[in-house]
Amino acid sequence: MTRFRLNQLLVVATVLSLGAVAVAEDADVLPQGPQPQNVVSAPAPLVASLSIPSKIEGVEIAHSTGAALPLSLDQAIDLALKRSLSVALNQQNERQIGGLQLTVLNALIPSLSFSAQTSTQEVNLAAMGFKPATVAAFLPAGTTFDTIVKYDTTSAQVNLAQQLFNLPAYEAYKASKETARAIVFNSLLNRGDVVQGVATQYLMVLSDVDAIRNAQSQLISDTELVRQSAARHDAGVGTNLDLLRARVEMQQRERDLIVAQNNFAKDKIQLNRLMGIAADQELELTDPMPYNALEQLPLEDAKRLAYTRRKDLLSLQAQLQSSVLQRKAIRYERLPVVSVNGYYGVIGQTTGLYHGNFTAQGGLNFPIFEEARIRGDAEIAEADLRKLRAQIGSLRIDIEQQIRSSKLDVDSSAELVQVTRSNVALAIEALDQSSQRYRAGVDDTLPVVQAQATLADAQQRQTAAVFRFNQAKINLARATGVVETQYQNYLGK
Repeated sequence: MTRFRLNQLLVVATVLSLGAVAVAEDADVLPQGPQPQNVVSAPAPLVASLSIPSKIEGVEIAHSTGAALPLSLDQAIDLALKRSLSVALNQQNERQIGGLQLTVLNALIPSLSFSAQTSTQEVNLAAMGFKPATVAAFLPAGTTFDTIVKYDTTSAQVNLAQQLFNLPAYEAYKASKETARAIVFNSLLNRGDVVQGVATQYLMVLSDVDAIRNAQSQLISDTELVRQSAARHDAGVGTNLDLLRARVEMQQRERDLIVAQNNFAKDKIQLNRLMGIAADQELELTDPMPYNALEQLPLEDAKRLAYTRRKDLLSLQAQLQSSVLQRKAIRYERLPVVSVNGYYGVIGQTTGLYHGNFTAQGGLNFPIFEEARIRGDAEIAEADLRKLRAQIGSLRIDIEQQIRSSKLDVDSSAELVQVTRSNVALAIEALDQSSQRYRAGVDDTLPVVQAQATLADAQQRQTAAVFRFNQAKINLARATGVVETQYQNYLGK
């Protein structure tokens, strides 16, 4: 039984190790931000709450309420953590390894059981060789001997078995505890991924909202320019070329608005999917797009923090400790196992007297002719140890690389926000001056159209820069292993 449980632990550890490799390889694959021309806004807000989902074969299916759902970033993350399939599956993995841990523990604790039975029997003594003529010779004269005998017996007893010395089972139990810790760290790692994904998607939808707002504002300005150009043309003081330029610019802004609204609709569907709600559920995002400077930790402090908080690293370390203990358990299989067992009970006639009875015995079990198997298992365990050590070393290098890259992204995106803000201010000033010259009759519509296009591009770039700045901060929190607990601090909420 101990051998069987140890094999189960080895299988679980192997699965965990493969999962850790996948995490390490994908650790620096982070969500990408929108391009400047693809940024977007929100529908008119309505007040609603989620309806009670229906159930189909035990699976909850959410339905749209038909009205907009007010949703903050914290609420979106909380909803996703409650409804995420991966989070639910990891919870069941924790439960499963907890059950395995109990079965391993069972080999170390006493096995106590109680049994009782009663029976009625009728025996033919003649069929067993006790013939009346033969038995009568040993009986007093006149005594009769019945060959058909009926008797009732009842017995009850308490059974006890205990292994006094079983080092393989003890080490296997300790290994199961480390495996359980690795499962917990994997669950926490998955929760961090959910938080990162939902936060990034929420910010994406907010940037879509800003893009729609900018496109609508530009469309209003261009529509007014078309009206002015048409009036000047009708009055004979403007050219048809000026009117055509204004209309082309207005249609370009209409295109931008259509693209922005489409991006918003698609990003909202993705956000709904991450939160586990209906794809057609309308949302009212109650949080504004955050923008706050981040006071970063020095590189060495960030690395130390990550080495103690990164769940993928902690999971690998727990797996390594589990493998060390499993290797010890395999080596200890060469040692004997000392056990005791016995019982105490009573037995007697059902309606008569009872008498106590017991058995106590000890056992010493030596493994013989199993050296090849033990050595083979030890080689497998040693190979697992070396793989885990290599993975841990590689992941520590990856963590430093991710932290360095994330810090650079935060710094550069913060500078980009300042540059794009300045660019928007300059573009607004240039548009104002071009509009004044056009209204004064000094210039035609060309400078105005060019200034409007420049402003639209500057606003799109500013929206994208703010999103990327917030995304970079979320990625830095993820790289240091604190995204679930400190994403609010990193975003400056």
